[in-house]
Amino acid sequence: MASGEQLLFLELNEVNFESLEFYTRRGLLPNFKAFFDAHGYGATTSEADYDHWEPWIQWVTAHTGLDYAEHGIFRLGDIVETEIPQIWEQLEAEGYRVGAISPMNAKHRLSNAAFFVPDPWTQTDVVAGPVQQRLYQAIARLVNENATGRTSVRDLFDFAIGGVATARPVNYPRYLSLVAAARGRAWNRALFLDQLLADLFVNSVAATRPHFATLFLNAAAHIQHHYMFSSAAYEGEHRNPDWYVAPGNDPILDVYRLYDQILGDIQKRFPDARIMLATGLHQDPHGESTFYWRLKDHASFLTAIGAPFARVEPRMSRDFLVVCDDAEQALRTQKILESARASDGATLFEIDNRGADLFVTLIYRDDVAETLTFSVGNTLIGTLKDKVAFVAVKNGEHNGIGYFADNGADKLTPATPFPLKTLPSRIKAAVTATPVTH
Repeated sequence: MASGEQLLFLELNEVNFESLEFYTRRGLLPNFKAFFDAHGYGATTSEADYDHWEPWIQWVTAHTGLDYAEHGIFRLGDIVETEIPQIWEQLEAEGYRVGAISPMNAKHRLSNAAFFVPDPWTQTDVVAGPVQQRLYQAIARLVNENATGRTSVRDLFDFAIGGVATARPVNYPRYLSLVAAARGRAWNRALFLDQLLADLFVNSVAATRPHFATLFLNAAAHIQHHYMFSSAAYEGEHRNPDWYVAPGNDPILDVYRLYDQILGDIQKRFPDARIMLATGLHQDPHGESTFYWRLKDHASFLTAIGAPFARVEPRMSRDFLVVCDDAEQALRTQKILESARASDGATLFEIDNRGADLFVTLIYRDDVAETLTFSVGNTLIGTLKDKVAFVAVKNGEHNGIGYFADNGADKLTPATPFPLKTLPSRIKAAVTATPVTH
């Protein structure tokens, strides 16, 4: 492929570009500042309903050109049950070579992908080398067990071997600094993972030279949700407790700095590439105190409360999918879960019955005291603290407005927003402007 024909699409999930600008004005993010000074950035619009301001809905829109009413994908991982054409297949059908690293809620349907490594929550095929495939499987399990802290020796081994094979030597100091400073900075794990995904992306693009490739990064979304009150850009009244974030730390600046470095790395490694940035949506500060909890062991919990199931699949944060043998079994399990109550009277679960499976969210939102018990129906099960792991104090909440920047187009401004569903047409226009060459 000749130079100048490549489009690299960086999906910076839920990043708040207004907060980003707070730091760029202070000279802390030089690569973003140069990008925005030269090309500006625009705003994207999507759904009117707050319940649809979820990244696993928005990114399906960004990948398919269909809004929620058209694609109907409401849950993370549900894309695998559909055959909706995504931007990768659309371009491949026209003869272009494409790749993707960690795209949210995306299904691998390509005939000859340059590379395709899905997100940790969506069960679809992986196209990568053997070591990278084992790395992906380890990452998926580690991400889904993050709140409980459970890890297996095999996962740690596969992660270590895959990490050494994937990490670019130029970034070794960055990895070492993240590990060295990890004590008391739980968010460094998310930074480490996004740096590793970025290196996997750079290596994969350099090795396969696709016409179009996407990189999805989620650390900022995770960190904004959990630590936005600790940002220097936050002007509200809420503060995180010192046990949660030590005074003087700014996790938001940490992740924005990492993304600034990743943007600079990609620009330096692929100087002729056209680069687009998109966020899908963004986050604003949350207005109240809300705790997030996750079951420590989903299968053992269901067994303990007498809920029948065939298998259970942990999903992001508080969510999990209960797969049953049939609709009748699913209904029995639903009724059992719906009867679960904490001793303060709060409902524990929200259930979406989809026939033979249940999408379940643990919705208890207060601090869990050591003495708090829970019951299923009239049966006392035990203390809730024994069954759940702390995830976070909610700091950020979704806003359906997203952001977009493009170094190959006229300068953009957020004053003239455009629909998120038009991103695939923008991508296709950029890629197909150049005839296919191999």
